[in-house]
Amino acid sequence: QVQLVESGGGLVQPGGSLRLSCAASGSIFAFNYMGWYRQAPGKQRELVARISSGGSTLYDAAVKGRFIISRDNAKNTVYLQMNSLKYEDAAVYYCYAPGPVGGYWGQGTQVTVSS
Repeated sequence: QVQLVESGGGLVQPGGSLRLSCAASGSIFAFNYMGWYRQAPGKQRELVARISSGGSTLYDAAVKGRFIISRDNAKNTVYLQMNSLKYEDAAVYYCYAPGPVGGYWGQGTQVTVSS
């Protein structure tokens, strides 16, 4: 009965920054990894970043160097620091953890990039 709750989305101007949070109902240490996905209107959901239980990270090429994923096991929370935001970063961002029948997903948090 895993629950993931995202927060931190909102409206930001190009070049700005946001930090997304994903709070889990249980210990995130139990998961081999957790990740952030995003889905823009008319596009497929895509992996943005992933972090393992040991702290290893993986980024999509489109965000590498601008976004940073991190985790705080004591707080059962995963973060996505988004810097130098671009118009193409606008999407609904979802937190993910592996599990049965498609894993666990948060409700999504909207990121809007507009001047």
